[in-house]
Amino acid sequence: MTNDVPGGAHRPALLRCIATDPEKFAAAYWGQQPLLSRAGELAGPDGFTDLLSPDAVDELFSRRGLRTPFLRIARQGTVLPAGRFTGSGGAGAEVGDQVLDDQVMRLYADGATLVLQGLHRIWPPLIDFARHLGAELHQPLQINAYLTPPASQGFATHYDTHDVFVLQVDGTKRWRIHPPVLPDPLERQPWGGRAEEVGATARGPAALDVVLAPGDALYLPRGWLHSAEAQGARSLHLTVGIRALTRYALVEELLGLAVQDQRLRATLPFGLDVGDPDRLAPELADTVAALRDWLRTADPAEVAARLRDREWPAARPAPISPLAQIDFVAGLDPDSRITVREGLRWRLTDDGPDHVVLRLVGRTLRFPAYCAPALRTVLGGGAYRVGELPLDDDPDRLVLARRLLKEALVVPADQPGPRSTA
Repeated sequence: MTNDVPGGAHRPALLRCIATDPEKFAAAYWGQQPLLSRAGELAGPDGFTDLLSPDAVDELFSRRGLRTPFLRIARQGTVLPAGRFTGSGGAGAEVGDQVLDDQVMRLYADGATLVLQGLHRIWPPLIDFARHLGAELHQPLQINAYLTPPASQGFATHYDTHDVFVLQVDGTKRWRIHPPVLPDPLERQPWGGRAEEVGATARGPAALDVVLAPGDALYLPRGWLHSAEAQGARSLHLTVGIRALTRYALVEELLGLAVQDQRLRATLPFGLDVGDPDRLAPELADTVAALRDWLRTADPAEVAARLRDREWPAARPAPISPLAQIDFVAGLDPDSRITVREGLRWRLTDDGPDHVVLRLVGRTLRFPAYCAPALRTVLGGGAYRVGELPLDDDPDRLVLARRLLKEALVVPADQPGPRSTA
């Protein structure tokens, strides 16, 4: 039995980003065309200030010890060197790249755009939001914030190699959207290699020319050209980047497995001039034939295993409270309640008649086979008393629960995890 879906409950984060039915979004918009959603049409709280606010931005700059690369600063389309706005952390800090709030303020006041990067790793509301949205989309996410001065544009027209949701937090920003010059670009195909095409297309009529106000959301598939300019006041928006898992990723993993075929490992003939198309042609034909034969035997289970190794590390499970977790283990008894760590990725498989293997991100744990029902129960979601786990007696239940807690696979069900004090 397997569970490849992150465990734990989550709110419908996608409905905060789109004003349409998720099935319609998947069929008509996902990877195909932009979608504008106005604030009044979206589910959840009014606006996005519960995720990030101007006050939260001030706190990040001034009281959170922010370091590079969590901040980029751009002016007139050029990213400034980090030395312009970082310095020593002060006595005892032993860091030399802490963000200097006074330098940030001067640069911003002088027209620079501030880009807070990787907020899904450092700001608690966005840590939770990214985990919930990523679980719904089954895709790894990243979240950046862009703070643009009034009437300013941080970056020239460009495209991204990942899909994005733009969530307007504060102020207004005008977005000009143009069709792709390269549909569905891969990460290795950034817009800079097609700068002339991008510029020429940007000078033509826009497919969408719209001003986002607080609470509005915009979905852009990868490859769609866009530029954005703050209007009469500063603008703060979140960009949720969705890393695409493409068919090319399948090709890459298939080629990685192709080393199993001896014909494809064979050495080319002695003295072959690989620069001569005529002499290379028969070797290429034989190689293509061998590859075609091998591809017909490709095992979906092997490809899936490689894709798990590729995708799972990109998303992290919910934070834990290490000291509280250790204290909870020390006082564990059959009435203690535990639940799976939200966002945990796992797969349980047999390992002979006497053992099962629990595969996680970066590690593998082995258990006696009789533990399998209890593992599937507690890791499958929901809260359970330790004494309810399907094992023969309380001593075995306590041993298993302690191990799962120490391995950070489960957490106390009735104890809140780490939260922001902001």
